[in-house]
Amino acid sequence: MTQAQRVFLVDGARTPFLKARGTPGPFTPVDLAVQCGRPLLARQPFAREAFDLCILGCVNVMADEMNPARVAALRLGLGERMVAFTMQINCGSGMQSIDTAYRYIRDGSHDMILAGGAESLSHTPLILRQSAAKWMGRMAGARSTVDKLKLLGDVRPNFFKPVIGLERGLTDPITDLGMGQTAEILAHRFGITREMADEYAMQSHHRLAAAQKDGTFDNEVMPAFGTDGRVYDHDDGVRPDSDMEGLSKPKPVFEKPYGKVTAGNSSQITDGASWVIVASQKAVDAHGLEPLAEITDSEWAGLDPSVMGLGPVMSSSPITQRHNLGVDDIDLWELNEAFAAQVLSCVAAWDHEEFCREVLGYDGAFGRIDRDRLNVHGGAISLGHPVGTSGNRIVLHLANAMKKRGAKRGIATECIGGGLGGAMMLEAVR
Repeated sequence: MTQAQRVFLVDGARTPFLKARGTPGPFTPVDLAVQCGRPLLARQPFAREAFDLCILGCVNVMADEMNPARVAALRLGLGERMVAFTMQINCGSGMQSIDTAYRYIRDGSHDMILAGGAESLSHTPLILRQSAAKWMGRMAGARSTVDKLKLLGDVRPNFFKPVIGLERGLTDPITDLGMGQTAEILAHRFGITREMADEYAMQSHHRLAAAQKDGTFDNEVMPAFGTDGRVYDHDDGVRPDSDMEGLSKPKPVFEKPYGKVTAGNSSQITDGASWVIVASQKAVDAHGLEPLAEITDSEWAGLDPSVMGLGPVMSSSPITQRHNLGVDDIDLWELNEAFAAQVLSCVAAWDHEEFCREVLGYDGAFGRIDRDRLNVHGGAISLGHPVGTSGNRIVLHLANAMKKRGAKRGIATECIGGGLGGAMMLEAVR
């Protein structure tokens, strides 16, 4: 059996995350991937053809950009011989691209891979209702003008009211629950109050605003340039003046009137892309690279879709158990902020002795994660959640935050629609 190779996260960059505002945004998924990919590749000491593979996570693929990984690879100048494929595992797509790269390199078949995620939720398509589609099919099959005129009498007003694709995409087809409803289930199970969720959301905004101000993202966020000359240089969903009074005003979205999930304490609908460069020891040495971190483990987990928000708990715990790590051994956590109530439920689950013993197989509670180690520069509540990108972003930012703080070890993890979870552990380079 071939000895496992060390795998390094060498560098990475992302676009600003741009809040969707009711109309298609300035960039498609591939546009976004190219906008942050070009400056990332421009600062590397090797030729673009040095990559063995290009992988891109993307959930809402546009008809004009089928296999966006390949389109982006060509636009980035990786060469016509570059193999590139697109991954889709809902919210985990961007992390899955890194995990696939990690496993290829660990097993010795590849040396350097460009792995990313790109999503433009503002371009999510509007979908014809089934009744309208069937009527159009009958109209297309009508043989005479008379038959077509008869069919005009079957037109209904709702034919002209399409279904919002994103709305259906955020509804689980097995349980018929919206993602926010699954967060409400967890809030009830673990005693998360509306005030607790709002306080967490406020902190997310304050942390992101502080990080923007102190230059934390200077080497991570690359400006994007619109065709009209407009420059997009920061995550624009942040509300630096967010306070408890303002957050108390939005009404619950899913469970009225007593629900905990509101527009104010949920992730934002956003456009954005992110790339990381994953490399072997051989590639690091050959090109004189200085890695940000070493990827040392990863895990995927399945669970009941109605409690999909516990995906981080179910996927991260096997990693800590394999490496015999306690809660104090993880210096930093990036836990994707789908909903404040969901994040707080995960924290509560790890600190719940019965849950940890009966569900996770620990001897007792794993322990409470210190908030000073969790999403230290904000998260999806304040900067947004472009679905196919977020898993890539949290791994990239974990690596940067670890280096900034001199941390030894960190875990990036996320819940995934459909009842899945993903986690990846990074360690400082020895």
